[in-house]
Amino acid sequence: MKKEGISLSEASRIYLLPSLFTAANLFFGFLAIIRCMQARYCSISEEISTAYYAQAVWFIFISGLCDSLDGRIARLKGKESLFGKEFDSVADVVSFGVAPALMVFLMILSPTEQFPFFRQVGWIFGFVYLLCAAVRLARFNVITHPLLPKSEQEKNNHDFLGLPVPAAAGVIISLVLVLNEYDLRVWSLALPPLMLLIAWLMVSNIYYPSFKKVDWNTQMKWGTFLFSATILSLIALLHDIAPAIVFLGYVFYGIGRHFVKNRRLAKTQ
Repeated sequence: MKKEGISLSEASRIYLLPSLFTAANLFFGFLAIIRCMQARYCSISEEISTAYYAQAVWFIFISGLCDSLDGRIARLKGKESLFGKEFDSVADVVSFGVAPALMVFLMILSPTEQFPFFRQVGWIFGFVYLLCAAVRLARFNVITHPLLPKSEQEKNNHDFLGLPVPAAAGVIISLVLVLNEYDLRVWSLALPPLMLLIAWLMVSNIYYPSFKKVDWNTQMKWGTFLFSATILSLIALLHDIAPAIVFLGYVFYGIGRHFVKNRRLAKTQ
């Protein structure tokens, strides 16, 4: 039965390869949740706990890799479907919503035994982050719906409206990696306020660059190429803290570009 030009069979069509990558995204997000719980309740030493949290971080990174590949494969093969988009959002809620929120919640319990306030309200920070992640994903599905006019779809595919959920999770887990690697767990008290900022950015009207169109045929200027090569070199040298630098740079780049754009618009009016 046709509705607005899209049949039920077309909307619910399941394509094997993209769906497998989405399932892998969900799988590694689930593993990250298990590792977080083991780190808090099953580890017999601080070293093992730290190792479990580090494994959880890398599981979420792998989820992000799978998330980036499923959409690219679907677009490359012309196998996009509404089911695939919804399935991807469900997986993202688990891998980039529940897993980072649970990680921060469990981490701030141990180093804040002397701060009952955080023990009482820590779950609120996690839930606000999770709620905003879910709202961000739902909004993304709405503004990229194929029933929208083509002009609206092209505008919404150029940039992301609000901080993408995988990038939001990347900020959290990359900082957790740094805190664990350099034994700075006491600084995890800064994570709950950061989560609130990240949560707000996800549902904000700030636009962030989309790299969907970047592929092997993408051309760039020499200056951009040299800058990219320099960034990759720094990542190789500072591999422990490079993810945190990259994700924080992405977050504040969007904020800075937003204020610069608004300031220019104010001057022209």
